[in-house]
Amino acid sequence: MEELFLRAARGERTERPPVWMMRQAGRYLPEYRELREDYSFLEAISTPEIATEITLQPWERFRPDGIVMYSDILTVLEPLGFSYHLESGVGPVVENPVESPDETRRERGDVEEELWYVGELLERLSDELGEQAAVLGFTGGPFTLAAYVCEGTPSRSFMDVRRLRAEHPEAFERLLRAFTDIIVDYVRFQVESGADAIQLFDTYGGLLSPADYRRFLLPLHREIVDAVDVPTIVFVRNVSGNLDLLEETGADVVSLDWTVELEEARAELGDVAIQGNLDPALLYGDPETVRERTRDVVAAAGDTGHILNLGHGVDRNVPVENVEAFFEAAKAVSRET
Repeated sequence: MEELFLRAARGERTERPPVWMMRQAGRYLPEYRELREDYSFLEAISTPEIATEITLQPWERFRPDGIVMYSDILTVLEPLGFSYHLESGVGPVVENPVESPDETRRERGDVEEELWYVGELLERLSDELGEQAAVLGFTGGPFTLAAYVCEGTPSRSFMDVRRLRAEHPEAFERLLRAFTDIIVDYVRFQVESGADAIQLFDTYGGLLSPADYRRFLLPLHREIVDAVDVPTIVFVRNVSGNLDLLEETGADVVSLDWTVELEEARAELGDVAIQGNLDPALLYGDPETVRERTRDVVAAAGDTGHILNLGHGVDRNVPVENVEAFFEAAKAVSRET
């Protein structure tokens, strides 16, 4: 329910945790795989009627409390003149990566004009769902986007962007600034088009040292969060022990990966709402194990300001019945408010 989701995002006590999953619409669903036989990934996300159908596939099955638009964190590359595609077995490939400090000087296009299809998707979802579920928009974060455009392909270390930071700090900051300016326009456009909340995925920000995160990234995250007047969620992997940095972004909700102990996170974050954080790999267990471990997450998170989710996206080969068990466990919770 939209109202349940928004209450939890505001840090309120709820009768059960609202629930959704990152990568909620995707390859674990047979109806998704069937539809994608006729469309490439980029065709699917840029065709509003197809993207709407895909976004609503998990709604038809599980009735989650948040419906996340079917899109990609790299979509926002387009207004800065980058091209990308998905390569089977590799992942996203940037076709014209940054190869010199001078290439961090980017001409910017118009977000609403170039990403019109995202706005139309959100309008369709808002009309379709009404108040039945929160419509969730999202964006890649400046460091994660910079990491992709410097590396060109997925990487475990993203050394090229970290090298740029060391060798050419002005160019590094210029690239982050270029992305931040576009992201601010993008999230405002999403809210204007019907998004009830925004998640900022700066997934690889944890590759920076805490000092570098504070210096280079924290002010930009604050700027993005402050740009909209709907609940915001920030997600950065591998920041256990440094959650205070995410609290300082000012986001309403801190989304936690599965390596974080929720009790410790509560102590460190205080009254800030949290999201997460079942290990996605546990969805390969049997349904009863999924339900049991999901209940453990709910108990650890407490009954105030918690949105139930995975600690990262659902894997493509997870059995659908286990995803169903995850949602069932959340909706079976009943507590007084």
